[in-house]
Amino acid sequence: MTTGQNEHDQGGSVGYSAEPHFLVIGEISKPHGVRGEVRVIPHTDLPERFTWLESVYVGRTNPRRIAVEGVRFHKELILLKLAGYDDRNAAELLRGEWLQVPEEEAIPLEEGEYFLYQLIGLDVVASTGEHLGTLVEVLETGANNVFIVRGPEREILLPDTDEVVLEIDFDQNRMTVFLLPGLLP
Repeated sequence: MTTGQNEHDQGGSVGYSAEPHFLVIGEISKPHGVRGEVRVIPHTDLPERFTWLESVYVGRTNPRRIAVEGVRFHKELILLKLAGYDDRNAAELLRGEWLQVPEEEAIPLEEGEYFLYQLIGLDVVASTGEHLGTLVEVLETGANNVFIVRGPEREILLPDTDEVVLEIDFDQNRMTVFLLPGLLP
């Protein structure tokens, strides 16, 4: 079972360095109201984790730490009030920003679970023994993740399903896959 690079598999792609310092837990969609609150699309399996936050790191690159002043839940969204963003105009500056936590504050994984970023760089081998290439990116889609494997001659898109992914061995830096008919170009 995978857990997203961001604590949940939802929208976007994962193409990060092998050792990130932060994990994405949400994305700010837009301001909410006139008092500086923002709507957050959660990227975590436990949205209630937002109520535990005293601060959060904001930004895709060089994230900056900002104190959390308030959290409310509204439908599938989280309404978040961050320190220093006290009106709609200020909150508008946060549109599209990622909300991140340091990796050491991530929710502990169950046995057999891993973060998607940990897959980047694995050698991908078919069950027949053929070396297919290196996993270079993970696309997070609504149905299942898609692994982009770059080999010497081609790029392959593999669905992250139990049928295709047979084994992930971090000690050997290898993912073994079963190539369903039609997966190779």
